[in-house]
Amino acid sequence: MANFVLVHGAWVGGWCWRDIARGLRKQGHEVFTPTLTGLGERVHLMSPGINLQAHVTDILNVLRAEELSDVVLVGHSYGGMVIAGVADEFPDRIRSMVFLDAFVPENGQALVNLLPPGAPAPKPDGYVVPFFGAAMFGAKPEVAAYVDARATPMPVACFIDPIKLTGGIDRVKAKTYVYCNVPAPTTFTPIYEKLKNNPAWRMRTLPCTHIVQIEMPNELTKLLLEAI
Repeated sequence: MANFVLVHGAWVGGWCWRDIARGLRKQGHEVFTPTLTGLGERVHLMSPGINLQAHVTDILNVLRAEELSDVVLVGHSYGGMVIAGVADEFPDRIRSMVFLDAFVPENGQALVNLLPPGAPAPKPDGYVVPFFGAAMFGAKPEVAAYVDARATPMPVACFIDPIKLTGGIDRVKAKTYVYCNVPAPTTFTPIYEKLKNNPAWRMRTLPCTHIVQIEMPNELTKLLLEAI
């Protein structure tokens, strides 16, 4: 049995993992789907002080409170920034990491530093960035409607704050990258191209848009089980 900690991306919440969590639990695993501060059902906690480190602390506190080890740590999209910070601080608790169509930062990089040329840049409205709609990712109308109805604004500091990594993450040897390749090229194509020939990474692809949890839950669950 493994402990899965699933970290969502920007604008959404733990709700996006519903079908994935159900599938993993049917296989006998523990699954945690925390919602990051200020997002999802915790939108009432939104404040100017929420930044990347606050979200890293959210997940560190889950590992502390639940006394978790042997963790399969999964981060989707912006969640890749978060799990990098978590693994750097608690590498001995992590069995493996899965970057799901996610940003993979190096020390000192912010999310905005990892956007490819021409990608939409965050456009703040005060201290938040409103959601621009799932249709921008190429999602089908019914998927876009489902996500758009639940999306919340995102703290802009999470996109512009650089991550601080001290080398702890390098002690986690099992790393998987899952690339969602519709419609290619995507924001994450450069990351996939950078990692695909690196023997330290296990590379996987799924023929879907960035909204992978909603579009291909069964296929994604199968890939996550491979990361144990």
